[in-house]
Amino acid sequence: MTKSGPEPRYDRRAASRVLAGLARPGLGAAPVPPPPRRVEYTCTPLASESGSHLTLSQRLYLERFMRPCRADQVTSATHRITWTDSDGIPNTGHFRTGGLGPVVPIAMRETVLALWHALDADPALGQRMTKLGPREQAVLDGTTTDHAPHEIFRVGIEAAGRALAQHALLARETPYRTPAEFAVGMRDSGIYAAVATRWFWELQASSYRRGMIAVTLTTQPDGTVRYSAETVATLRAMKDMTIEDAHRVMRRATNAEGLSVTEAIAKYHDELDLISRQYALLPPGTRPACLAAMPHQLNGAHYSILPLVVDRFTEVFTHIVDRITVTEVAAETGSETGELATEDQVFYVPDMTCKHCVRTIGGVLDAMGIGVGDIDLVSKRVVAEFRSPRNRHRAFEALRDSGYNPTLVTPATSETAV
Repeated sequence: MTKSGPEPRYDRRAASRVLAGLARPGLGAAPVPPPPRRVEYTCTPLASESGSHLTLSQRLYLERFMRPCRADQVTSATHRITWTDSDGIPNTGHFRTGGLGPVVPIAMRETVLALWHALDADPALGQRMTKLGPREQAVLDGTTTDHAPHEIFRVGIEAAGRALAQHALLARETPYRTPAEFAVGMRDSGIYAAVATRWFWELQASSYRRGMIAVTLTTQPDGTVRYSAETVATLRAMKDMTIEDAHRVMRRATNAEGLSVTEAIAKYHDELDLISRQYALLPPGTRPACLAAMPHQLNGAHYSILPLVVDRFTEVFTHIVDRITVTEVAAETGSETGELATEDQVFYVPDMTCKHCVRTIGGVLDAMGIGVGDIDLVSKRVVAEFRSPRNRHRAFEALRDSGYNPTLVTPATSETAV
Protein backbone atom coordinates (compact mmCIF):
# COMPACT_ATOMS: atom_id res chain seq x y z
CA MET A 1 0.00 0.00 0.00
CA THR A 2 1.36 3.44 -0.89
CA LYS A 3 1.48 6.34 1.51
CA SER A 4 -1.49 7.89 -0.26
CA GLY A 5 -3.62 4.79 0.33
CA PRO A 6 -6.28 4.38 3.02
CA GLU A 7 -5.29 4.48 6.68
CA PRO A 8 -5.05 1.09 8.42
CA ARG A 9 -8.48 0.05 9.73
CA TYR A 10 -9.11 -2.39 12.58
CA ASP A 11 -11.95 -4.76 11.64
CA ARG A 12 -11.57 -8.46 12.45
CA ARG A 13 -14.56 -9.68 10.46
CA ALA A 14 -13.57 -7.66 7.40
CA ALA A 15 -9.98 -8.95 7.64
CA SER A 16 -11.27 -12.52 7.93
CA ARG A 17 -13.44 -12.06 4.86
CA VAL A 18 -10.48 -10.72 2.85
CA LEU A 19 -8.44 -13.80 3.73
CA ALA A 20 -11.35 -16.16 3.07
CA GLY A 21 -11.84 -14.62 -0.36
CA LEU A 22 -8.18 -15.22 -1.18
CA ALA A 23 -8.27 -18.82 0.08
CA ARG A 24 -11.70 -19.86 -1.22
CA PRO A 25 -10.64 -20.97 -4.73
CA GLY A 26 -7.76 -22.95 -3.22
CA LEU A 27 -5.05 -22.39 -0.62
CA GLY A 28 -1.85 -23.60 -2.24
CA ALA A 29 -0.93 -26.21 -4.81
CA ALA A 30 -0.99 -29.93 -4.02
CA PRO A 31 1.61 -30.46 -1.26
CA VAL A 32 4.66 -32.55 -2.14
CA PRO A 33 5.74 -34.47 1.00
CA PRO A 34 9.49 -35.07 1.36
CA PRO A 35 10.92 -38.53 0.69
CA PRO A 36 11.53 -40.99 3.54
CA ARG A 37 14.34 -39.66 5.70
CA ARG A 38 16.34 -40.18 8.85
CA VAL A 39 16.52 -37.17 11.15
CA GLU A 40 19.16 -36.76 13.84
CA TYR A 41 18.28 -34.70 16.89
CA THR A 42 19.84 -33.67 20.18
CA CYS A 43 17.90 -34.03 23.42
CA THR A 44 18.07 -32.17 26.73
CA PRO A 45 15.95 -32.94 29.84
CA LEU A 46 14.01 -29.94 31.14
CA ALA A 47 15.24 -28.93 34.59
CA SER A 48 12.23 -28.36 36.84
CA GLU A 49 12.48 -26.29 40.01
CA SER A 50 12.85 -28.04 43.33
CA GLY A 51 9.48 -29.28 44.55
CA SER A 52 7.75 -28.44 41.27
CA HIS A 53 7.04 -30.07 37.92
CA LEU A 54 7.62 -26.73 36.15
CA THR A 55 10.83 -25.06 35.04
CA LEU A 56 11.73 -21.56 36.20
CA SER A 57 10.74 -20.08 32.82
CA GLN A 58 7.41 -21.93 32.90
CA ARG A 59 6.60 -20.79 36.43
CA LEU A 60 7.46 -17.15 35.71
CA TYR A 61 5.31 -17.15 32.58
CA LEU A 62 2.45 -18.82 34.44
CA GLU A 63 2.52 -16.26 37.24
CA ARG A 64 2.82 -13.24 34.96
CA PHE A 65 0.63 -14.05 31.97
CA MET A 66 -1.67 -16.98 32.81
CA ARG A 67 -3.76 -15.71 35.70
CA PRO A 68 -5.87 -17.33 37.16
CA CYS A 69 -4.42 -20.65 35.93
CA ARG A 70 -2.83 -22.80 38.63
CA ALA A 71 0.40 -24.78 38.36
CA ASP A 72 -1.45 -28.08 38.83
CA GLN A 73 -3.48 -27.33 35.69
CA VAL A 74 -0.32 -27.23 33.56
CA THR A 75 1.40 -30.21 31.93
CA SER A 76 5.10 -29.80 31.14
CA ALA A 77 7.29 -31.51 28.59
CA THR A 78 10.10 -33.62 29.99
CA HIS A 79 12.63 -32.99 27.19
CA ARG A 80 13.61 -30.34 24.64
CA ILE A 81 15.03 -31.39 21.27
CA THR A 82 16.88 -29.59 18.49
CA TRP A 83 17.30 -30.67 14.87
CA THR A 84 17.69 -29.34 11.35
CA ASP A 85 14.72 -29.58 9.00
CA SER A 86 14.78 -30.51 5.31
CA ASP A 87 15.17 -26.83 4.37
CA GLY A 88 18.39 -26.69 6.42
CA ILE A 89 16.86 -24.52 9.16
CA PRO A 90 17.45 -25.25 12.87
CA ASN A 91 14.41 -26.04 15.01
CA THR A 92 13.52 -26.81 18.59
CA GLY A 93 10.61 -28.72 20.07
CA HIS A 94 9.44 -30.65 23.12
CA PHE A 95 8.08 -34.05 24.01
CA ARG A 96 6.98 -35.89 27.13
CA THR A 97 8.34 -39.23 28.30
CA GLY A 98 5.75 -41.95 27.85
CA GLY A 99 4.01 -40.05 25.07
CA LEU A 100 4.40 -40.09 21.30
CA GLY A 101 8.07 -39.14 21.29
CA PRO A 102 10.23 -36.61 19.39
CA VAL A 103 8.93 -37.69 15.98
CA VAL A 104 5.80 -35.54 16.44
CA PRO A 105 7.47 -32.08 16.51
CA ILE A 106 9.90 -33.20 13.77
CA ALA A 107 7.16 -34.50 11.44
CA MET A 108 5.05 -31.46 12.30
CA ARG A 109 7.81 -29.16 11.04
CA GLU A 110 8.14 -31.14 7.79
CA THR A 111 4.37 -30.85 7.32
CA VAL A 112 4.54 -27.09 7.81
CA LEU A 113 7.33 -26.85 5.22
CA ALA A 114 5.40 -28.97 2.70
CA LEU A 115 2.36 -26.70 3.05
CA TRP A 116 4.50 -23.55 2.88
CA HIS A 117 6.07 -24.76 -0.35
CA ALA A 118 2.58 -25.51 -1.68
CA LEU A 119 1.63 -21.86 -1.03
CA ASP A 120 4.68 -20.70 -2.96
CA ALA A 121 3.88 -23.08 -5.84
CA ASP A 122 0.34 -21.78 -6.40
CA PRO A 123 0.51 -19.05 -9.06
CA ALA A 124 -3.24 -18.41 -8.96
CA LEU A 125 -3.10 -17.64 -5.23
CA GLY A 126 -0.14 -15.36 -5.85
CA GLN A 127 -2.06 -13.48 -8.52
CA ARG A 128 -5.08 -13.04 -6.27
CA MET A 129 -2.87 -11.61 -3.54
CA THR A 130 -1.20 -9.12 -5.90
CA LYS A 131 -4.65 -7.88 -6.97
CA LEU A 132 -5.71 -7.10 -3.42
CA GLY A 133 -7.17 -3.61 -3.31
CA PRO A 134 -5.92 -0.78 -1.07
CA ARG A 135 -9.03 -0.90 1.15
CA GLU A 136 -8.62 -4.63 1.78
CA GLN A 137 -4.91 -4.18 2.47
CA ALA A 138 -5.71 -1.34 4.88
CA VAL A 139 -7.92 -3.75 6.86
CA LEU A 140 -5.12 -6.34 7.03
CA ASP A 141 -2.61 -3.64 8.02
CA GLY A 142 -4.86 -2.41 10.82
CA THR A 143 -5.99 -5.80 12.12
CA THR A 144 -3.17 -8.32 11.74
CA THR A 145 0.42 -8.53 12.98
CA ASP A 146 1.73 -10.02 9.71
CA HIS A 147 0.16 -7.68 7.15
CA ALA A 148 1.01 -9.56 3.93
CA PRO A 149 -1.56 -12.29 3.11
CA HIS A 150 1.18 -14.77 2.23
CA GLU A 151 2.77 -14.34 5.67
CA ILE A 152 -0.62 -14.54 7.40
CA PHE A 153 -1.31 -17.91 5.75
CA ARG A 154 2.19 -19.14 6.64
CA VAL A 155 1.74 -18.19 10.28
CA GLY A 156 -1.70 -19.83 10.34
CA ILE A 157 -0.28 -23.10 9.02
CA GLU A 158 2.49 -23.00 11.61
CA ALA A 159 -0.07 -22.32 14.35
CA ALA A 160 -1.86 -25.54 13.38
CA GLY A 161 1.45 -27.37 13.71
CA ARG A 162 2.10 -25.83 17.12
CA ALA A 163 -1.33 -26.93 18.32
CA LEU A 164 -0.68 -30.53 17.24
CA ALA A 165 2.78 -30.78 18.83
CA GLN A 166 1.72 -29.00 22.02
CA HIS A 167 -1.33 -31.21 22.58
CA ALA A 168 0.85 -34.27 21.97
CA LEU A 169 2.18 -33.64 25.50
CA LEU A 170 -1.25 -34.94 26.58
CA ALA A 171 -1.28 -38.04 24.38
CA ARG A 172 -1.46 -40.35 27.39
CA GLU A 173 -4.84 -38.81 28.28
CA THR A 174 -6.28 -39.89 24.92
CA PRO A 175 -7.16 -43.23 23.27
CA TYR A 176 -4.72 -42.50 20.41
CA ARG A 177 -1.55 -44.57 20.47
CA THR A 178 0.35 -43.51 17.35
CA PRO A 179 1.22 -40.05 16.01
CA ALA A 180 -1.02 -40.57 12.95
CA GLU A 181 -3.95 -41.68 15.12
CA PHE A 182 -3.38 -38.69 17.36
CA ALA A 183 -3.42 -36.25 14.43
CA VAL A 184 -6.66 -37.70 13.06
CA GLY A 185 -8.17 -37.70 16.55
CA MET A 186 -7.24 -34.04 17.04
CA ARG A 187 -8.99 -33.19 13.77
CA ASP A 188 -12.09 -35.29 14.41
CA SER A 189 -12.42 -34.00 17.96
CA GLY A 190 -12.46 -30.35 16.89
CA ILE A 191 -9.45 -29.46 19.02
CA TYR A 192 -8.08 -27.02 16.43
CA ALA A 193 -11.34 -25.07 16.55
CA ALA A 194 -11.16 -25.08 20.35
CA VAL A 195 -7.65 -23.61 20.20
CA ALA A 196 -8.75 -20.99 17.68
CA THR A 197 -11.78 -19.86 19.67
CA ARG A 198 -10.78 -20.35 23.31
CA TRP A 199 -7.05 -19.59 23.48
CA PHE A 200 -5.45 -16.22 22.83
CA TRP A 201 -2.56 -16.02 20.40
CA GLU A 202 0.33 -15.10 22.69
CA LEU A 203 -0.57 -17.76 25.27
CA GLN A 204 -0.57 -20.49 22.63
CA ALA A 205 2.72 -19.38 21.07
CA SER A 206 4.60 -18.62 24.30
CA SER A 207 3.47 -21.69 26.23
CA TYR A 208 4.36 -23.85 23.20
CA ARG A 209 7.90 -22.40 23.15
CA ARG A 210 8.26 -23.22 26.83
CA GLY A 211 7.03 -26.80 26.48
CA MET A 212 3.87 -26.42 28.56
CA ILE A 213 0.11 -26.69 28.07
CA ALA A 214 -2.73 -25.65 30.39
CA VAL A 215 -5.30 -28.18 29.17
CA THR A 216 -6.98 -31.37 30.36
CA LEU A 217 -8.57 -33.70 27.79
CA THR A 218 -11.52 -36.00 28.48
CA THR A 219 -12.47 -38.95 26.26
CA GLN A 220 -16.03 -39.07 24.93
CA PRO A 221 -18.15 -42.21 24.31
CA ASP A 222 -17.56 -41.91 20.56
CA GLY A 223 -13.78 -42.04 21.04
CA THR A 224 -13.13 -38.34 20.45
CA VAL A 225 -11.65 -36.04 23.09
CA ARG A 226 -12.80 -32.70 24.47
CA TYR A 227 -11.47 -30.03 26.79
CA SER A 228 -12.65 -30.54 30.35
CA ALA A 229 -15.16 -28.05 31.76
CA GLU A 230 -12.44 -26.70 34.07
CA THR A 231 -10.12 -26.16 31.08
CA VAL A 232 -12.80 -24.23 29.17
CA ALA A 233 -13.49 -22.01 32.19
CA THR A 234 -9.79 -21.38 32.86
CA LEU A 235 -8.98 -20.54 29.23
CA ARG A 236 -11.88 -18.10 29.15
CA ALA A 237 -10.75 -16.47 32.39
CA MET A 238 -7.19 -16.09 31.08
CA LYS A 239 -8.47 -14.60 27.84
CA ASP A 240 -10.73 -12.14 29.67
CA MET A 241 -7.82 -11.14 31.92
CA THR A 242 -5.64 -10.51 28.86
CA ILE A 243 -8.30 -8.37 27.20
CA GLU A 244 -8.75 -6.35 30.38
CA ASP A 245 -4.99 -5.83 30.71
CA ALA A 246 -4.87 -4.52 27.14
CA HIS A 247 -7.84 -2.23 27.68
CA ARG A 248 -6.33 -0.90 30.92
CA VAL A 249 -3.16 0.14 29.06
CA MET A 250 -5.21 1.89 26.39
CA ARG A 251 -7.49 3.66 28.90
CA ARG A 252 -4.49 4.99 30.78
CA ALA A 253 -2.84 6.18 27.59
CA THR A 254 -5.88 7.71 25.91
CA ASN A 255 -7.71 9.09 28.98
CA ALA A 256 -5.10 9.92 31.63
CA GLU A 257 -2.34 10.84 29.16
CA GLY A 258 -4.54 12.22 26.40
CA LEU A 259 -2.86 10.21 23.62
CA SER A 260 -4.56 9.18 20.41
CA VAL A 261 -4.95 5.46 19.74
CA THR A 262 -2.05 5.56 17.27
CA GLU A 263 0.15 7.44 19.76
CA ALA A 264 -0.79 5.03 22.56
CA ILE A 265 0.14 2.00 20.48
CA ALA A 266 3.44 3.61 19.51
CA LYS A 267 4.32 4.55 23.10
CA TYR A 268 3.26 1.26 24.70
CA HIS A 269 4.14 -1.01 21.79
CA ASP A 270 6.23 -3.46 23.82
CA GLU A 271 3.70 -3.74 26.63
CA LEU A 272 0.79 -4.15 24.23
CA ASP A 273 2.69 -6.57 22.03
CA LEU A 274 3.02 -9.02 24.90
CA ILE A 275 -0.70 -8.97 25.61
CA SER A 276 -1.77 -8.58 21.97
CA ARG A 277 -2.28 -5.23 20.31
CA GLN A 278 -5.37 -6.67 18.60
CA TYR A 279 -7.05 -7.11 21.98
CA ALA A 280 -6.22 -3.53 22.93
CA LEU A 281 -8.24 -2.34 19.93
CA LEU A 282 -11.31 -4.50 20.62
CA PRO A 283 -14.42 -2.45 21.45
CA PRO A 284 -15.41 -2.89 25.11
CA GLY A 285 -17.63 -5.92 25.62
CA THR A 286 -16.51 -7.56 22.38
CA ARG A 287 -14.97 -11.02 22.41
CA PRO A 288 -12.26 -11.69 19.81
CA ALA A 289 -12.71 -14.34 17.14
CA CYS A 290 -9.97 -16.14 15.23
CA LEU A 291 -9.74 -14.83 11.67
CA ALA A 292 -9.43 -18.36 10.26
CA ALA A 293 -12.41 -19.70 12.22
CA MET A 294 -14.95 -17.03 11.23
CA PRO A 295 -17.63 -18.36 8.83
CA HIS A 296 -18.57 -16.46 5.66
CA GLN A 297 -21.01 -16.75 2.81
CA LEU A 298 -18.96 -16.71 -0.39
CA ASN A 299 -20.62 -17.31 -3.75
CA GLY A 300 -23.69 -18.62 -1.94
CA ALA A 301 -21.74 -21.22 0.08
CA HIS A 302 -20.73 -21.42 3.75
CA TYR A 303 -16.96 -21.16 4.09
CA SER A 304 -14.17 -20.69 6.64
CA ILE A 305 -10.43 -21.19 6.31
CA LEU A 306 -9.74 -23.28 9.41
CA PRO A 307 -11.29 -26.59 8.26
CA LEU A 308 -9.40 -26.33 4.97
CA VAL A 309 -6.06 -25.89 6.74
CA VAL A 310 -6.76 -28.58 9.34
CA ASP A 311 -7.86 -31.20 6.81
CA ARG A 312 -4.85 -30.60 4.60
CA PHE A 313 -2.46 -30.47 7.55
CA THR A 314 -3.75 -33.78 8.91
CA GLU A 315 -3.54 -35.47 5.52
CA VAL A 316 0.07 -34.42 4.95
CA PHE A 317 1.19 -35.10 8.52
CA THR A 318 -0.15 -38.67 8.55
CA HIS A 319 1.73 -39.32 5.31
CA ILE A 320 5.00 -37.80 6.53
CA VAL A 321 5.17 -39.12 10.11
CA ASP A 322 5.34 -42.76 9.03
CA ARG A 323 8.19 -42.00 6.63
CA ILE A 324 10.51 -40.39 9.20
CA THR A 325 13.01 -42.23 11.39
CA VAL A 326 14.50 -40.25 14.26
CA THR A 327 17.86 -40.87 15.95
CA GLU A 328 19.30 -39.11 18.99
CA VAL A 329 22.89 -37.84 18.74
CA ALA A 330 25.19 -36.06 21.20
CA ALA A 331 24.84 -32.29 21.38
CA GLU A 332 27.67 -30.00 20.34
CA THR A 333 28.56 -27.18 22.70
CA GLY A 334 30.09 -23.77 22.15
CA SER A 335 32.77 -22.20 24.32
CA GLU A 336 31.92 -19.29 26.60
CA THR A 337 35.54 -18.26 27.14
CA GLY A 338 38.16 -16.57 24.99
CA GLU A 339 37.79 -14.09 22.15
CA LEU A 340 34.82 -13.91 19.81
CA ALA A 341 35.48 -14.46 16.13
CA THR A 342 33.27 -12.80 13.52
CA GLU A 343 31.28 -15.99 13.00
CA ASP A 344 30.61 -16.15 16.76
CA GLN A 345 28.40 -13.08 16.41
CA VAL A 346 25.93 -15.30 14.54
CA PHE A 347 23.43 -17.53 16.29
CA TYR A 348 20.07 -19.16 15.62
CA VAL A 349 16.72 -19.01 17.42
CA PRO A 350 14.91 -22.17 16.27
CA ASP A 351 11.60 -21.22 17.90
CA MET A 352 11.41 -17.78 16.25
CA THR A 353 8.20 -18.13 14.26
CA CYS A 354 6.66 -14.72 13.52
CA LYS A 355 7.28 -10.99 13.48
CA HIS A 356 6.26 -10.78 17.13
CA CYS A 357 9.21 -13.06 17.91
CA VAL A 358 11.53 -10.87 15.84
CA ARG A 359 10.49 -7.78 17.80
CA THR A 360 10.82 -9.57 21.14
CA ILE A 361 14.29 -10.95 20.40
CA GLY A 362 15.47 -7.62 19.07
CA GLY A 363 14.03 -5.87 22.14
CA VAL A 364 15.83 -8.22 24.56
CA LEU A 365 19.18 -7.63 22.87
CA ASP A 366 18.63 -3.88 22.56
CA ALA A 367 17.72 -3.62 26.25
CA MET A 368 21.11 -5.19 27.07
CA GLY A 369 22.95 -2.68 24.88
CA ILE A 370 23.75 -5.31 22.26
CA GLY A 371 23.61 -4.06 18.70
CA VAL A 372 21.59 -6.17 16.27
CA GLY A 373 22.92 -6.47 12.75
CA ASP A 374 20.19 -8.66 11.30
CA ILE A 375 17.31 -10.93 12.34
CA ASP A 376 16.10 -13.19 9.54
CA LEU A 377 12.77 -14.85 10.25
CA VAL A 378 12.99 -17.44 7.48
CA SER A 379 16.43 -18.88 8.36
CA LYS A 380 16.01 -18.03 12.09
CA ARG A 381 19.47 -16.48 11.97
CA VAL A 382 20.50 -13.54 14.17
CA VAL A 383 23.62 -11.38 13.87
CA ALA A 384 24.43 -9.47 17.06
CA GLU A 385 27.38 -7.39 18.25
CA PHE A 386 28.42 -9.34 21.36
CA ARG A 387 31.31 -7.80 23.30
CA SER A 388 32.54 -11.06 24.79
CA PRO A 389 31.57 -14.71 25.31
CA ARG A 390 30.22 -13.74 28.74
CA ASN A 391 28.09 -11.00 27.19
CA ARG A 392 26.74 -13.54 24.69
CA HIS A 393 26.05 -16.06 27.47
CA ARG A 394 24.05 -13.47 29.45
CA ALA A 395 22.09 -12.53 26.32
CA PHE A 396 21.24 -16.18 25.71
CA GLU A 397 20.02 -16.51 29.30
CA ALA A 398 17.81 -13.44 28.85
CA LEU A 399 16.37 -14.92 25.64
CA ARG A 400 15.67 -18.20 27.44
CA ASP A 401 13.83 -16.27 30.14
CA SER A 402 11.68 -14.87 27.31
CA GLY A 403 10.81 -18.39 26.14
CA TYR A 404 13.35 -18.83 23.33
CA ASN A 405 16.15 -21.35 22.92
CA PRO A 406 19.11 -19.75 21.11
CA THR A 407 21.87 -21.97 19.76
CA LEU A 408 25.35 -21.24 18.43
CA VAL A 409 25.54 -24.18 16.08
CA THR A 410 23.21 -25.61 13.51
CA PRO A 411 21.73 -28.75 15.10
CA ALA A 412 22.26 -32.27 13.79
CA THR A 413 21.72 -32.71 10.05
CA SER A 414 18.78 -34.62 8.57
CA GLU A 415 19.66 -37.43 6.19
CA THR A 416 17.62 -39.05 3.43
CA ALA A 417 17.42 -42.64 2.22
CA VAL A 418 16.10 -44.50 5.22
